[in-house]
Amino acid sequence: MIELEGVPELVDPVMVAAFEGWNDAGDAASAAVAHLEREWKGEVFAALDAEDYYDFQVNRPQVWLEGGVRRITWPTTRLSVVRIGDADGRGRARDLVLVRGIEPSMRWRSFCNEILGFAHELGVEMVVVLGALLGDTPHTRPVPVTGVTSDPDLARTMDLEESRYEGPTGIVGILQEACGHAGVPAVSLWAAVPHYVSQPPNPKATLALLNRLEDLLDVRIPLGELPEDARAWQLGVDQLAAEDNEVAEYVQSLEEARDTAELPEASGEAIAKEFERYLRRRDGQPGGHAGGGTAAEGGTYLRDTSAGGRTRPARSPEPPEDGPEGENGAEGEDGGAEGPERDG
Repeated sequence: MIELEGVPELVDPVMVAAFEGWNDAGDAASAAVAHLEREWKGEVFAALDAEDYYDFQVNRPQVWLEGGVRRITWPTTRLSVVRIGDADGRGRARDLVLVRGIEPSMRWRSFCNEILGFAHELGVEMVVVLGALLGDTPHTRPVPVTGVTSDPDLARTMDLEESRYEGPTGIVGILQEACGHAGVPAVSLWAAVPHYVSQPPNPKATLALLNRLEDLLDVRIPLGELPEDARAWQLGVDQLAAEDNEVAEYVQSLEEARDTAELPEASGEAIAKEFERYLRRRDGQPGGHAGGGTAAEGGTYLRDTSAGGRTRPARSPEPPEDGPEGENGAEGEDGGAEGPERDG
């Protein structure tokens, strides 16, 4: 069992995770978690052993100098806690457990079991994994963000899509599946990044993920300079597209396709949701309730009702060193994928 010292009892904790690599086009998802850590001054309390999960020829350690002394930073996954004293603008407290790292090179089942061990020990109520994929979406329109879950009840109560994806998956899909087996409600939020401008960073996609997370968890997220960064990013892409007639024509075709597809919605529900967000931010009114009960117990973890609602991981045989089948999908040079799945 994982024993944590120095971590206080958390209030309605939710785990929010993102991983650099195949499921992080434009670094949008990992940047969102980094923003939460920075704005809420997250305190790192644990780091996974890099030797167990990473190939250092793929993700190389970094050497740096501190006061003339050479230091090494190893690629790994770190966990931090942020405590929100006024989560919804009306004094309600809530804590987040943030997980940020690099998609592991091996032993994915053990990796997920270790993450879930922390989740159970901290009493996490739900896991939200952020991802970003490359898509046929114009940079001039709002970034599409899709919420996906494998739990039919959660899909119904939280107005999410139920995953029907089949094909290669990344660590986001494996962690989501592990949550299901462990009886932990899990959701993944996917932002679509324009494939013709996939280089990181993409502050507009990061902002869209944070807005959707804000609605999902009923919290108010301080956005800092991110909205201005998103506007500057779009202006920069506008200028680049204007210099290339072929790119400009392609963007126009994407705009027309997007507008045609969303025309019925644009005049109704979508506008209502944006207006509600505006009012909530102006007046501090809460949004939709995160809700969602705990799924049926099972898988690798057992619910321990005698420990104040926390759970304990049951021992399981060590998985093979090579991780689950299909974990090594084709990866682009930009760290994203040519359309990775929203497998949830």
